[in-house]
Amino acid sequence: MKKISVLIIDDSAVVRQILKEILSSDDEIEVVGTAIDPYIARDKIKRLHPDVLTLDIEMPKMDGISFLRNVMRLRPMPVVMISSLTQQGADIALEALSIGAVDYISKPKIDVAHELGEYAEEIIAKVKNAARAKVLPYVSSTQPKSSESIDMLRASRPYSKLTTTEKIVAIGASTGGTEAIKEILINMRPDSPGIVISQHIPRAFSGAFSRRMDSLSPMAVCEAQDGQHVLPGHAYIAPGDMHLLLVRDGARYYIKLDDGEPCNRHKPSVDVMFRSVEAAAGDNAIGVLLTGMGADGARGLKQMHDSGSKTIAQDEASSVVWGMPGEAVKLEAADFVLPLNKIAQKIESLISDAK
Repeated sequence: MKKISVLIIDDSAVVRQILKEILSSDDEIEVVGTAIDPYIARDKIKRLHPDVLTLDIEMPKMDGISFLRNVMRLRPMPVVMISSLTQQGADIALEALSIGAVDYISKPKIDVAHELGEYAEEIIAKVKNAARAKVLPYVSSTQPKSSESIDMLRASRPYSKLTTTEKIVAIGASTGGTEAIKEILINMRPDSPGIVISQHIPRAFSGAFSRRMDSLSPMAVCEAQDGQHVLPGHAYIAPGDMHLLLVRDGARYYIKLDDGEPCNRHKPSVDVMFRSVEAAAGDNAIGVLLTGMGADGARGLKQMHDSGSKTIAQDEASSVVWGMPGEAVKLEAADFVLPLNKIAQKIESLISDAK
């Protein structure tokens, strides 16, 4: 079997060596080269034809984002970004994902050798996952709607702060999910039912991701807080280190954040959220499972489906990785299997049909 060939691009000799040791420890991966900057990397890509790049964001001569744009425009290929767990690092990592990077590896600021070593299994999995991912050419895009038009749409919402939301939409995603979630949220109406979201993302990134979505969506988007009531026209994204559960109190729903053990190795876990939504909302809920590695969310979506919720899985062709939604389809958990660009429309039609 052909090994996955990897080129490591990082200006830190320590990080290059650690990543090389970690990745080379797996029998299915071969590190074919390393590069200290994008110019050396460009020549090695042409000569070595790697299957996957690991790319540092902060490098001399050319920053990782500029290099990534060039790669995705001229020679699209799977890229796993290396990003520090800082506010700036989170914003840049999210930009990299929007350009076409498949995933990211968190780069610690101190004790790099020890902390990167602790995540060896995860790093190997992300590189293998990237090798199987669908990568499309980068096309520069603008915001779907201007901030002025978004403000006008939000101002037209007929709901007061005390209004309850009868319907609930629950969305789960992992690899490729930040862009998939964006595609849905920018196309939702400002008066849509409340949406709860669990995306596999580091704690340092979830706040930045929520703010990014809030700037793009007609709905108001925030990082979820414990005890927060779920309102129409609002979307709530789970913090990157907490499970998000939906709880019902009379006619109202609210959010409970849980610091329990990971489920399916994830916290937040989509399965945990979906099961709580099934218990709290039953057939008043719509479950949506998007692109992602593994199987988290598939069984929870099945539980929602069997309780009468309408359920949607992203199709294989539009998924970066058809792991989670693919497992849901195998379990016959999805009423609809749709391309990403049709999911928001289907959610809105299911809401209208139920009125």
